[in-house]
Amino acid sequence: MSRQFDRRTFLRRGAAGAAALAVGPGLLAACSTDEPGSGRKPGPGSSPRSGGTLRAAFVGGGASETLDFFNGPSALDLVRARAWHGTLGNLDPSGPDGVRYGVLKGIDLSADLSTYTLHVRPGVRFTDGSELTSADILHSLSVLAGKSMLPVYRLAAANFDLARAKADGDLKVVLPTLRPIADGRMILCQGNFLVVKDGTKTFRKGMPSCGPFRLTEFTAGQGSAFERFDDHYGNVPHLDGLELRSIADSTARAGALTSGEIDFAHDLSPVTARTLADDAKVRLVPTKSPYLVGLSFQMNMSVEPFDDPRVREAFKLAVDREAMVKTVFYGDAEIGNDLPSMGFPDYAESLPQRAHDPARARELLKEAGADGMKVRLTTGPETPGMVEMATLFVEDLKKAGVQASVRELPAGQLYADFATYAALPLAGSYQMPIPALSTYQMSTAGGSPSAFGWKESETDTLVARARAESDRSKAKQLGTQAQRTRWEEGNQVLPVFKPNLNAQAEGVSGIRDDLFEQFPGFSQASLA
Repeated sequence: MSRQFDRRTFLRRGAAGAAALAVGPGLLAACSTDEPGSGRKPGPGSSPRSGGTLRAAFVGGGASETLDFFNGPSALDLVRARAWHGTLGNLDPSGPDGVRYGVLKGIDLSADLSTYTLHVRPGVRFTDGSELTSADILHSLSVLAGKSMLPVYRLAAANFDLARAKADGDLKVVLPTLRPIADGRMILCQGNFLVVKDGTKTFRKGMPSCGPFRLTEFTAGQGSAFERFDDHYGNVPHLDGLELRSIADSTARAGALTSGEIDFAHDLSPVTARTLADDAKVRLVPTKSPYLVGLSFQMNMSVEPFDDPRVREAFKLAVDREAMVKTVFYGDAEIGNDLPSMGFPDYAESLPQRAHDPARARELLKEAGADGMKVRLTTGPETPGMVEMATLFVEDLKKAGVQASVRELPAGQLYADFATYAALPLAGSYQMPIPALSTYQMSTAGGSPSAFGWKESETDTLVARARAESDRSKAKQLGTQAQRTRWEEGNQVLPVFKPNLNAQAEGVSGIRDDLFEQFPGFSQASLA
């Protein structure tokens, strides 16, 4: 059943998250197969029955929100895209290749790790009735992702020779690598590489798509509406429709949930989440390790005095990590050790935990001639905890003799102009839960703009060697060696890993079955 949306009513609700659409009867989703090619299509008398419109609220990007997810800076841009477009696959530690495939049915790699062959799932259709082919995947990877300014999409171009990629018939794509890599499946199947039709240049409502839902309404800074795509490959969604609302304030998202105006509130602040703990109509569903978000501060090595390793070490020693976990997150977070990707197999857990030593930090700053230095930390509420952590970090820096201050940008604006962001001397940031070596390749290697001036060819070489090693123990050894250099000399202060504190109404089920919980796609969600 297709649900029709009243455009004016929907846009009036927008970010305010007003009265709910009527929902049809539905049952809790049963466990569905992990194999998208199973061909399950819910219908009359099937179990679970499809029905209802799920309403979810996220931090948006205001007027900067865009349907072009390859260049969209906000979390909501990617969430919207995952509901709308098919994905190559998602990371899945329980999967045979460490991934769960989407529009692909598998990926083979050559013995010398120089070529990856992507096998397209037969019968995947776009909303215009045409079948997805290798040409669509090539266009999405080579033309669109390859030209994106966002590091997460530049990852394909940093690992594969997209200029030499080619189609081998309609159902096979051959991707040569720039250098031998053993982890190419996890690069391509991180949940963010989505497929659009060959020739796509602009993104608009009504364009052909192959995701679980088709877009019916969109207004930047307010929200979007979808209806189920009944010819979606494999698991047709249980839901009739989906609404995604842009609500920047955590308290407002929680209020919309408890009042019944929405069914799912994404990434609530710890303070807000505590107010929901005793509400019988609401269930907290925090993400678990390794799907934790790393909250960090980036020191720009292109700007003095952060070009001095003593200053960088001083800033790492100045931060009181335990206080941040207790004060900002009420203990519901993990202490970080200035490296991303905690919980993934390639994370260097053997390195010693960096201590809180403001006295030594002050000494190092004096040795570097930077005692009394002035710096402004720029951050924004892109995810709950960023601003609160920045405030505490500034106070920690003051105790080490730094004249520090905080500049807070509005929600959705920190990354809106990425070139300006990457030139900041000191900036807040957060890291998606992605394996350590992939994260390095995506955001740090080769003088990437998001590396904030880090240019360490020896570490790049170590990471490349680790990623080319098919022996897991040798790869782990090389990867740990590279991460030790980052730990000792790097320009990232990463004090905390926090869960996404999501909350949902009783009867909502299946959202986390999409795997990429930080950016859910709702393809398996259902309403009771």
